[in-house]
Amino acid sequence: MIENLPPEKTGMSFKTEINALQRRSGYKWELLALLWLAFFLNQADRQIFSVVLPLIREDLGLNDAELGLIASALVWTYGLLVPVAGFFGDRFSRKRIIGFSLVFWSIATLSTGFCTTLIQFVLLRGIATGGGEAFYAPSANALISQHHKETRSFALSLHQSAVYIGIILSGVIAGYIGETYGWQNAFFVFGAFGIIVGVLVFMRLEKDMPAAGSEKTEILKTAAIIFKKPTAILLTAGFACMVFVNVGYLTWMPSFIATKFNLSLAEAGFSSLFYHHVGAVIGVLVGGKLADKLSLKDRKARLLLQGIALLIASPFIFWMAAAETQFFTYAALFIFGVFRGAYDSNIFASLYEVVPVQIRSSASGLMLMCAFLTGAFSPYMLGILKPTLGLSLGLSLLSIAYVIGGVLIVIAALVFFKKDKIEFQ
Repeated sequence: MIENLPPEKTGMSFKTEINALQRRSGYKWELLALLWLAFFLNQADRQIFSVVLPLIREDLGLNDAELGLIASALVWTYGLLVPVAGFFGDRFSRKRIIGFSLVFWSIATLSTGFCTTLIQFVLLRGIATGGGEAFYAPSANALISQHHKETRSFALSLHQSAVYIGIILSGVIAGYIGETYGWQNAFFVFGAFGIIVGVLVFMRLEKDMPAAGSEKTEILKTAAIIFKKPTAILLTAGFACMVFVNVGYLTWMPSFIATKFNLSLAEAGFSSLFYHHVGAVIGVLVGGKLADKLSLKDRKARLLLQGIALLIASPFIFWMAAAETQFFTYAALFIFGVFRGAYDSNIFASLYEVVPVQIRSSASGLMLMCAFLTGAFSPYMLGILKPTLGLSLGLSLLSIAYVIGGVLIVIAALVFFKKDKIEFQ
C-alpha cells in the first residue's frame, strides 16, 4: 500500500524539486502569501451573492426558494468536482491547477454581473464559479503542507484566515458597491481583481512536480486507502456538519440581520459577517499554534481540539438567531466564530495525520466533496422554510449539526486514531 512506501520511493524528481525550492530563502512564506490572497478571493467571490441578494431579488423578482437554489447550485457543483480536483492535484502541476482555477472562477464572477435570469445565475454563479473554485483548495492545502512541516497547523491556519477576512471585506465592499453603483458592479470589481491575482500566481509560484511522483495510483485504489480508515470517515462526517451550518449561515444571515434590525445592506453585510469572522481569525490562529504544540506530545490532540470546539460553539449558533438585541446577537456570533476558527485550524492537518503524502490532495478532494454535497442543501432548505417557520428558528436549529459533528470527531480521536495514524509525514 502507498502509506507503507519508504520516502525514497516517492520519486527522485519530486525530492529534487523540493530541495531546489528550499534553496530559495523564504519561498514557503511567499507561497503562503500568494495562496492566502487567492483564497481570500475564493471566499469573497462566493460571498458577494449573499450580500447583494436583496438587491437581486428586488431587481429581477426572484423568490426565496430560487435564490436559495442559486446558492445551492454553487455548492453542489463544488462538491461534485472537488474530488476530481483532488486527484488532479496529486498528478499534475499544482501551480497550474491553482492559477487556471483562479482565473476561471474570476471570469465567471465577472460574468455574473451580466445575469438577468434564474438559469443564467445557476450556470454562471452556480456551475461556472463553483466549478472553478473546486480546483483550488485540494492543491493549495497539499502544497502548503508539503512546504511547511513543523509549522503545518500554523501555516494552514494562516491560509484559513483568508476565508474570514475575505468574507468580512466582501460584506462591506460588495454591500457598498451594490447600494451605490448597482449589484452588477460588485461582481465586476471582484472578478477583475481575481484575474490580476491569477497572473501573479503564474509569475511567482515555482514549477512543481506531482506529489505522487512515479506512483500513479488509480483513483479507486486511492479512495479505498482513504475510506478504510474510520478516522478519515468520521473527520469527513464532522466536516460535513460544519459546512452544512456554514453555508446556511453565510447565505441567509445578512438578509436575516437586515430584516430583524432594519439595517441597510452595507450595515447588515458588515454586522452579520464581521463579528463572527473576527472571532474566527482569533480562533484559527490560536488553534493552529496550540495544536502544533499539543500534537508534539499526543498527535490526536488536533482531533480532540476540533471536536471540543464544535461542541462548545453549538449553543452560540442557537443564540445568534434567537437573541432579541443586536448586542447579544453579535456577541453570540463572535463566540461562535472563535470556536469555529479553532475547528478550522486543523481541518486538513488532522486529515493528513492519517493519509500519506502521496494522496493528500486526493484525500482533501474526497473530504470536501462529501462535506459540500451535504452542506449544499442548507441554503435551499432554509429558503423553503423561511415563509413558514421563519429564518430565526431555521438558523437556530443549525446548532444540532455542530453537536453531531463534535461527537463524531471525538469518537474518531479516542477510538480509531491510534490504529489509523501514519508514521511517515
